[in-house]
Amino acid sequence: MSTKKQIGSETGQRQRQQEEVSVETDLILPEESDLEPVLSVVMPTLNEEAGIVECINRIKNAVKELQITAEIIISDSSTDRTPELAAANGAIVVEPDEPGYGYAYRYAFERARGEYIAIGDADTTYDFEELPKLFEKVSRGDADMVMGSRLEGEIKDGAMPPLHQYVGNPLLTRFLNAFYDAGVSDAHSGMRVFSRRALAELDLDTTGMEFASEMIMDAGARDLTIEEVPITYHEREGEATLESFRDGWRHVRFMLLNAPGYLFSIPGLVFGALGLLVMGLSYSGVELAGLHLGTHSLIAGSLLTLVGYQIGSFGVFATVASDPIRRPSDRVTTWITENLRLEQGVVTGLALFTLGSAYALYLLFEWAASGFSQLPLFTSDIIAFTAIVLGLQTIFGSFFMSAIAE
Repeated sequence: MSTKKQIGSETGQRQRQQEEVSVETDLILPEESDLEPVLSVVMPTLNEEAGIVECINRIKNAVKELQITAEIIISDSSTDRTPELAAANGAIVVEPDEPGYGYAYRYAFERARGEYIAIGDADTTYDFEELPKLFEKVSRGDADMVMGSRLEGEIKDGAMPPLHQYVGNPLLTRFLNAFYDAGVSDAHSGMRVFSRRALAELDLDTTGMEFASEMIMDAGARDLTIEEVPITYHEREGEATLESFRDGWRHVRFMLLNAPGYLFSIPGLVFGALGLLVMGLSYSGVELAGLHLGTHSLIAGSLLTLVGYQIGSFGVFATVASDPIRRPSDRVTTWITENLRLEQGVVTGLALFTLGSAYALYLLFEWAASGFSQLPLFTSDIIAFTAIVLGLQTIFGSFFMSAIAE
């Protein structure tokens, strides 16, 4: 990524607490412990009895290697023995009061006490014994968030469907990098370590599978430092809960809706500029590469102009109404959202409407003066009515923007 701001960490108090822990004390702290853990490991679970114990044991091995205090938090919505197995093996089990993958994480984050937080799935696909190489980068201050990259590491046979490995994950990652400047190779890896300070800067509010995208999108938009380390991705234990196309679409939809500049503003500007160019060439009679653009081209240019204006206005409305993660950066949308007021928009719209109407009335007068025998040029009609429509759109769009802004 480009130069990013670093978020420091104050570890003095926790280090002093760590020094007070005797070598006989278990490094995995229970919920009632007076000590504050250095690391909170959070796993959302939905019927993961086949893999939960193995995951907890791997976390314990990682914590032993790091020699830090930690807590394991299971955010559970299971109907099988997952919570009982987790609690019997030293984990803290919490039950979210609402459904959803993202909500399970957010619910657990509110209860986590560690200065650093690690997350991952409880189906044995992620080897938690690899946590130290992620944790050390964050604890040294090298990054605000470190992700395990499956695509840069090793994917075991049968661990990931080929459609996900070669199409889905790379494509979604490219979308996310293009829209949010994340600069990662595996945007949907679920194994991550980040500081509490970084978490506090993020504005996370999704409840579903798109939570994984939201975390990276928001971090990229806020210029947090994200780094990756290669990891090994294993075959899961238990039944898969991911629905490829539905969950993939939820990620794409969320990325697009939170980047109205790419979804609306840029296409709108392109269509609008192209439409005005075609209209100008057609009306003026100027040849383009030896081609003369006539009436049909003028109609096409008018339609492109109107469509571009409408799409571009959606970018303004979406920016004002939704406060997206990645606000449009083009000058037109930025100036409109920051400077244009209702009165200015209405005056501009009235001016366009008046000019178009005056030209149309002039054409009508010319037609009447000829005894209704000589029709005005069709090209002139198109210009007049394009201006009228744009004026009306501007007037009513200004009122709508004012309404949603309040």
